[in-house]
Amino acid sequence: MTDSDLGDFSEFGGDGEGDVEADRAGDARDADAGADTDTGTASESFERVAYEGGGGDGLGVLAVSEGLRIGEREDETRLRAYVTSANRSNVRLGRYLVAPYPDGESLFCKIVGLEYGRRFHGDDANEIHARRAMQSGDIDEDDYRFVADLEPVSVLYRDDGELKRRMPDRVPKPETVVREADDDAEIKTALKIPDAGVFVGHLAVGGEKVRTGATPPTIDYRVKDDYATGDPLAFRHTLVAGGTGSGKTHTAKNVLRQYLSEDRTYPVEAGSDREVQAAVVQFDPQDEYAQMHDDNPEADREDERRWEREGIAHGGHDDTVAFVPKVGNATYTAAHHGADQVPFTIPFSMARSRPWLAASAGLNDNQYPALQDLLRRFFDQYGDGGTYREFCAFLDDPALKEELDESGKVHEATYEAVFRRVRGVPDGVFDQDARPITDLVEQFVKPGRLSVVPTYHVSDSRATETVVLALASLLVDEKLSSDPRHPRIAETPLVVGMDEAHNFLADADTVQARHVVAKFTDAAKQGRKERLGLFLITQDPQDVAESVFKQINTKVVLNLGDEDAIKSVNIPASLAEKVPYMETGQMVVYSPDNSEPVELVGLPTCLTRHGRD
Repeated sequence: MTDSDLGDFSEFGGDGEGDVEADRAGDARDADAGADTDTGTASESFERVAYEGGGGDGLGVLAVSEGLRIGEREDETRLRAYVTSANRSNVRLGRYLVAPYPDGESLFCKIVGLEYGRRFHGDDANEIHARRAMQSGDIDEDDYRFVADLEPVSVLYRDDGELKRRMPDRVPKPETVVREADDDAEIKTALKIPDAGVFVGHLAVGGEKVRTGATPPTIDYRVKDDYATGDPLAFRHTLVAGGTGSGKTHTAKNVLRQYLSEDRTYPVEAGSDREVQAAVVQFDPQDEYAQMHDDNPEADREDERRWEREGIAHGGHDDTVAFVPKVGNATYTAAHHGADQVPFTIPFSMARSRPWLAASAGLNDNQYPALQDLLRRFFDQYGDGGTYREFCAFLDDPALKEELDESGKVHEATYEAVFRRVRGVPDGVFDQDARPITDLVEQFVKPGRLSVVPTYHVSDSRATETVVLALASLLVDEKLSSDPRHPRIAETPLVVGMDEAHNFLADADTVQARHVVAKFTDAAKQGRKERLGLFLITQDPQDVAESVFKQINTKVVLNLGDEDAIKSVNIPASLAEKVPYMETGQMVVYSPDNSEPVELVGLPTCLTRHGRD
C-alpha cells in the first residue's frame, strides 16, 4: 500500500509538515495541563475546584432536586438537605436542625433519614471498582452526594420579643443553609419542653446528650408541675416501663426525689391559697425505696455541684419512713437503709366497705353479692372490732346457712363457695400484733413524707396482693369520697407509687378484679381534681388494665425486649423502634401534654442511695 492509496487529506486543513508540527505543539500544551494529575496523562487533565473548611455555620443546604414541600400529612412532606463533605461524619439520625426563613422565622427539623448517592452517573458495582476501593483506603467524598431527610417539628418565631412555636405551615426557600440546633432556648421552645418542673433526664440523640453553647451545655427535660400552665402532670399519672437491668428503679427514685423537694408545693384544695408539699406513698415489693432516706455514697462533690447548678433535688430524704406490714411469722430486716420502721396490720374491718379483701379467689356474679350480705350481717353484730377469725366462725354456722337458703337470699351451694374462699385467705394477713393502719393514717400520709411499704419479706404473693390493694384502696377511697373518714388523706396532695404494678392492676374476669380496676380507673380519671397522682412502675406494661392505662399522660420507657410490651406503651413508631436497643439509663418520653416525643439520658449517678453492697 502506498500513500496515494490513503487519499488526499488536504481538504481537512492540513498542508504538510507545518501542520504536523502545530499538532505536536498542541499535544505538548495538553500534556503540560495534565502534569498535576496523579498519572500525568492527558486523559486526567480536568481542573478540580478547591474547597476548604467545614461549611461555616451550616451543615449544608436544602435541596430541591426531588422537590421541596411541606404538607398537612407526613407522607406529603418532602424536605431534604444536602450535607457538605466536611460535615458528614458528624451527622446522626435524630439530630435537630434549623432552617431560617428570610423574615427571621425558622423551621426546626429532625433528621429522620440519611443517604449516600452517586454524584455522577456510573457503575460502582463491579470488580475493578471494588478492588481499587479496597486498595486505596480513602474515600473521595466529592464523588458522592450525602442527603438528610428532614421531618419538620415546628416553626419558631418571636412575638413581642418572646420566642414561640407553631406547627409547620410554610416551606423554606431552596438552598437555605441549615445548621445544627445549638441554642438551649431554641431547642426547648421548638420541642415544647418546659423551663421548670419535675426533672427526668437530659435530652439526647442516639444515647448521646444534646450539647449547646450554654452553661451547663446539656438540656434538662422537665415535666410541668404547676397550675399556671394547666394541671400538674403529677396528677395526670406517670408510667415508668423497663426490663430488668434497664435502670427503671434508678429512674423512678430520681423522679420521686423531685416530688419530695421542699420547694415543690401544691394547693390543699382547688382555688386555695394554702399550699403544702405532696405526700408520696410507695409500694415496694423489692425493698429498694426506703434507701431514699440515705445519701448516695457513690455521689461525689462534683456530682452535687452539677445537680445544684441545674436545680435538681438530691441527697437522702430525711422524712422517709418504712411502714412494715405484719403478716404471719414474716420478719423484716433493714440493714440496707436508715429509715425509721413502723409495723402495722390490716384490720379486718377494712373489708366492711371492701368485700373483695375477704375472699382468696375469684367470685362470680352470684357469690360476690352473697359475700357482701354476709359481711354486712357480721359487722352489724360484731361492730368494727370484728376480726377475720370471728368472721370465719360466724360463717361456720349451719343454722345461718339454712336460714339464708330457705329464705332464698343465698343458695346453699353459693354459701359454701363463699365460705371456702373466705377460709382460703392467706394466713396472718389480718389483725396481727401491730397497730392497725387505720390508726396510723396521720403518720402514713403526711405532707413532705415518703412512706414506703416494703413487702419483700412476705413470701406469699396473695398476701402481698391483699396488703397492697388494701392500703391503695384506702388512699383512693378517701381521696374520692365526698365524706372522708380520714381528712388528712383528702386534704393532702398525694402521689401513689406502685412498683410491679402489673401484679396488682391487671385485667381479670373475677368480680374482685373488676371492682379493684374500676376503683383505680376512677382514681385516674379524677386525679387532677383531687390532687391524686398514680406513679406506676412495671416491666410488663401490657398486663396493666387498659382502662387504667388510658388515663396515663406521661410514659417513660426504658429498654424493653418484649414486642408485646413495646406495642402496649403506644408510643410513636420512631421511638418504639429504638426501645429494644437502648442501654441502661436511656429512655424515651412520650408526654403529649408536656412536649414533643423525645429521647433522654438519665443521670448516671442516683440522687439517693441505690443498690445493696
